[in-house]
Amino acid sequence: MWSIVLMGLAGLLMGGALSFRQQRKPLWTQISFYVLAGMSLLAAYLLTLPGN
Repeated sequence: MWSIVLMGLAGLLMGGALSFRQQRKPLWTQISFYVLAGMSLLAAYLLTLPGN
């Protein structure tokens, strides 16, 4: 269940990063959203491993 929620959060963060890119916002905001999305996907993957 939590892995699905984290994947959805990653999708929202990626959409936010793309939106900031179109709005010509500072690069650090885009990078931070991409990093947070990656961390969310990593957490979702780790929750799917056996033993959790």
